[in-house]
Amino acid sequence: MGVPAFFRWLSRKYPSIIVNCVEEKAKECNGVKVPIDTSKPNPNEVEFDNLYLDMNGIIHPCTHPEDKPAPKNEDEMMVAIFEYIDRIFNIVRPRRLLYMAIDGVAPRAKMNQQRSRRFRASKEGMEAAEEKQKIRQEILAKGGFLPPEEVKERFDSNCITPGTEFMDNLAKCLRYYIADRLNSDPGWKNLTVILSDASAPGEGEHKIMDYIRRQRAQPNHDPNTHHCLCGADADLIMLGLATHEPNFTIIREEFKPNKPKPCALCNQMGHEVKDCQGLPREKQGKHDQFADTLPVAEQEFIFIRLCVLREYLERELTMASLPFTFDFERSVDDWVFMCFFVGNDFLPHLPSLEIREGAIDRLVNIYKNVVHKTGGYLTESGFVNLQRVQMIMLAVGEVEDSIFKKRKDDDDNFKRRQKEKRKRLKRDQPSFIPGGQFSPQALGNRCSPQAICNPRQAAFEMRMHERQNSTTSASPNTSLTPDGSPSLGGGGGIKRKAEDSDSEPEPEDNIRLWETGWKQRYYKNKFDVDASDEKFRRKVVQSYVEGLCWVLRYYYQGCASWNWYYPFHYAPFASDFEGIADMPSDFEKGSKPFRPLEQLMGVFPAASGNFLPPTWRKLMTDPESSIIDFYPEDFAIDLNGKKYAWQGVALLPFVDERRLRAALEEVYPDLTPEESRRNSLGGDVLFVGKHHPLCDFVVEQYKAKNTEPVDIPPELCHGIQGKLTLNDNAVLPDQVVESPVPMLRDLTQNSAVSISFKDPQFAEDFVFKATVLPGAKKPAPVLKPGDWEKTNNDGRPWRPQLGFNRDRKPVHLDQSAFRTLGHTMLRDRGMPGMYPNAVPLGAYGSPYARPLLGGQQQIPKLLSNLRPQESWRGPTPLFQQTPQRTAGAAPLLAWNRMLQSPNQFQPAQYQGLGPMGYPQRPEERMDRGRQVGAP
Repeated sequence: MGVPAFFRWLSRKYPSIIVNCVEEKAKECNGVKVPIDTSKPNPNEVEFDNLYLDMNGIIHPCTHPEDKPAPKNEDEMMVAIFEYIDRIFNIVRPRRLLYMAIDGVAPRAKMNQQRSRRFRASKEGMEAAEEKQKIRQEILAKGGFLPPEEVKERFDSNCITPGTEFMDNLAKCLRYYIADRLNSDPGWKNLTVILSDASAPGEGEHKIMDYIRRQRAQPNHDPNTHHCLCGADADLIMLGLATHEPNFTIIREEFKPNKPKPCALCNQMGHEVKDCQGLPREKQGKHDQFADTLPVAEQEFIFIRLCVLREYLERELTMASLPFTFDFERSVDDWVFMCFFVGNDFLPHLPSLEIREGAIDRLVNIYKNVVHKTGGYLTESGFVNLQRVQMIMLAVGEVEDSIFKKRKDDDDNFKRRQKEKRKRLKRDQPSFIPGGQFSPQALGNRCSPQAICNPRQAAFEMRMHERQNSTTSASPNTSLTPDGSPSLGGGGGIKRKAEDSDSEPEPEDNIRLWETGWKQRYYKNKFDVDASDEKFRRKVVQSYVEGLCWVLRYYYQGCASWNWYYPFHYAPFASDFEGIADMPSDFEKGSKPFRPLEQLMGVFPAASGNFLPPTWRKLMTDPESSIIDFYPEDFAIDLNGKKYAWQGVALLPFVDERRLRAALEEVYPDLTPEESRRNSLGGDVLFVGKHHPLCDFVVEQYKAKNTEPVDIPPELCHGIQGKLTLNDNAVLPDQVVESPVPMLRDLTQNSAVSISFKDPQFAEDFVFKATVLPGAKKPAPVLKPGDWEKTNNDGRPWRPQLGFNRDRKPVHLDQSAFRTLGHTMLRDRGMPGMYPNAVPLGAYGSPYARPLLGGQQQIPKLLSNLRPQESWRGPTPLFQQTPQRTAGAAPLLAWNRMLQSPNQFQPAQYQGLGPMGYPQRPEERMDRGRQVGAP
């Protein structure tokens, strides 16, 4: 979704929606990696039914990562994708369904944004390569040192688009991966897996939502299904709320800004390409063992609990004394609709509404003030009441002028503060910062300190530098060479003058929204028409209103039209939404999506034409081509009041569908059979293992060679319904599944089976109701009265709930416990840490055991009722319990290390404890088939 700051705003305003994931790490035994048993209870203390993977959010970071070395070839990319899925599966551990959805052909409204992204990526990639080569030549000309340039082909991420050979190979690899896991992983034993690859039309997240909507409309659907959706796009939050499912959770990578990246020229950390000086690399480690490694920290994951967000919204949106009955579900739909005004993938945001300026809060306040006059809600099951929307937008239009003036004031104040900050830093800067072996090092540097070499020479340089400062007006940052002369690294006066300047180059703003006449200047500069042209303004507003109706329908009912798109680069003003109540909002029925290769022609720049057939590629580059104007080599980027190019608007010509299809008719006969296959639209494939109740039913269909679609018996597949059809390239039992990745083995003893799957079908005018289903149980409330304020009633600092268990207690040792540990643990054994890594004194089996005095308790008794972070495991069968306490990925606190000695024991007082060595909850003990007293 095109709202870069939306998640940041949401997580700060509603902090309790975030839960850090607990992840069980794989262990090694004698150098062999022991796989994680995902059939065991979820360590997050919650059981999920369905896991949905928006695969494009996995494919991109695995193929061209930003924080680690990129894979060397396509095979390594596929293995990285497999490992990423395994990691997500290990965290979530779904029990019923795994749904993998790859972006297929998108609606025309989305293709405009895809076209802009791909043209930008191509242009920025070429510009970066040219700038890198230019800087490289300048550094080498000055005598700088740079490692030899690697000759390797740059991975073009534009190939992650439906219709390319890469996506076709990815689908084959995922089919192999699913079959392998169904055969070998106990956590997949009873799982239904659905793969919707790039041949199935639709965006990945919307294919998932369409599946959920259609299953919710079936009589056998469980209204208390716990869904978990993996993806980083902000619109997944909107889509999750739009389902009105009471148990919906999103898992995503935790965003950590400003991650360090190595310089693309010298591969050293701490600077960018433009600041590279070509200095020799410093020794990394005692034996330079860290020379070719990057400081990579494993990416962590977080849960976003939409049930908690619904609690927040219920508190915020509840209104008293309404002239109509308050319906929380309808108000949630209105909140989702209002979020579209600050940006989405299909429409530009209104000029007066910026997420960073609190636009959503402003809209909600206006909504609560105006809803008394509207007589009802703005939306209903994905359909918009334009008369009521008009009242909201005109209310925003009344304050547009003040919004623009406040934006200008805030911007000026920010620049003033930054200017003062630069002056203050310059004034407080130390007169001399030693370099080389005496240079300051960041805390936490993994390299051990190096021995000091020739300290007298370094001291001489510092004295000479101090003497020069006292006699000349040299720059305080000028360093000296060993002979006492100023080094060239300090740069010339011109460079210092540019760096010390308080002013920064600002993009020219011809609109000046804070000055009178802003509307006239906006339409003249952006649309090249006069603001007095009422007919044109009406046309822009009508197109935008159509877009709002299309987007909401897309989120709640599915794609209303595959052909509609917003035909302008800019949005109108809120004050222009006058008289929209009578505007039509219907869309043509029966529209069809583009074919994959047709979409490639619509979104690819000429630089990515190598992914297309030769004759199709020629249409992008031949000056005589009838559509050559669709593929400009260069194009303007309008910053539109922003500071960075990525925030600007790419002024690309819109693709004329009729001209494109007419040009392609001449080259369609040139397609090979393989290209024709990749250019066809496909569907979803369902996989099950031999232990699944549906397996025998599917195998019987293949034995009977039944070519007609058959209904899935819902009692055999967790209530899932749909049609099954035999698949030509099916995975069948007792048949070898060949590995498309050479480094992975073939599956010679396969017992999984696959078959084509199609969602339940409905009439074109069917309306999916946006409401909570009968029988759905409202989750237990998470927020307490004190969570609404920043402090609780007793004045203690406010803290959100940690984890899914509302009764979970955080780890805590009081002062007396620390004193006891300090008195009883030996400190002189030379072991690392606050306390030595040994079992407590007096423990049975300990080499340091000593007799107990009368009435003295074992130290573990003191620690028996503590619950560390990784104590979220559910009940484990008795035969799987081990005598040793394993803490999974728990941080090795002092008392935690103490209990991880190889000489651990299991005293009598631990007989009533759970598998993690902590007291069981009563329901856990009952699950074990026996009743044990509280410890």
